[in-house]
Amino acid sequence: MDSSGLKEFRTELVVTRLANMQYFEMPPHYTTNRDVHPFCELIYVDSGEITVRTPDYDGILRKNEMLIHRAGREHSLFCGQAAPNLIIIGFESTSPRLFSFASTPTALSEDLQKMLIEVVKEGRNVFLPPYDIPNQTDMKKRENFPFGADQLIRNMLECFLIKLIRVEGNEHPVGEVRSAKDLRTGEILRYLDNNFREKITIEELCFLFGTNKTTLTKEFRRVTGGTVMEYLAELRLRRAKVLLREGGHTVTEIAESLNFSSVHYFTRFFRRHEHMSPTEYAGSIRARFEEAEIG
Repeated sequence: MDSSGLKEFRTELVVTRLANMQYFEMPPHYTTNRDVHPFCELIYVDSGEITVRTPDYDGILRKNEMLIHRAGREHSLFCGQAAPNLIIIGFESTSPRLFSFASTPTALSEDLQKMLIEVVKEGRNVFLPPYDIPNQTDMKKRENFPFGADQLIRNMLECFLIKLIRVEGNEHPVGEVRSAKDLRTGEILRYLDNNFREKITIEELCFLFGTNKTTLTKEFRRVTGGTVMEYLAELRLRRAKVLLREGGHTVTEIAESLNFSSVHYFTRFFRRHEHMSPTEYAGSIRARFEEAEIG
């Protein structure tokens, strides 16, 4: 017995190495070759849906759902008409508790979604862009990155996986009592998600949800980290990029469908966020995926 009273940590799950951490904006009807590699691969659908084919699971993976391919298992994916956005993380771990996530899609809660996004954001402090090149097998690290960022990626990914296991295994209470303000902000987020194509004002939201501008702004920023208008802009930008990747729509039609005042304003808005025009964006996606397939 250690006379100092210090206790050893019990280690349940370890991520030993990272292969890739990517975010893909996929074109429609894109199919990957069957691939196999000696590490696990987490695939999460941020928007749209895909068809996944593995020995463990052959079926649809929808928005906010994820799978974890087991090491050494062949897998491929197919995009339908809707152009999906995917997070793909290749990592090394031998924990058998992850095997259950290979055969059944798991819908992530809002908390788990946020944790996964934070993992990806921290990854960009360490790994150099681009983050969306198919068949990229050797992501390069920055020569200098923030103190502890490399270790933090591993710790954050381990925390995400542990939380995932605990939630799915009902090893702790999943639901938490939330304040009325949290519930109201959640309702506002759902309203924006469903109505972002329409003209929406802060005043309208205050009326609909029984609050005032100061409280709404403060609580929205606490939950999302940004403003209502920034959130709306992100929703409209994401939808515009999907429509551009799907094809079949003119830039003018897309601008009108998202309630922009003019195609010129939409083009300026798009260029401000993406540093290229809508037409250039659509062309870059086609060129990228014509040259290579996801490994």
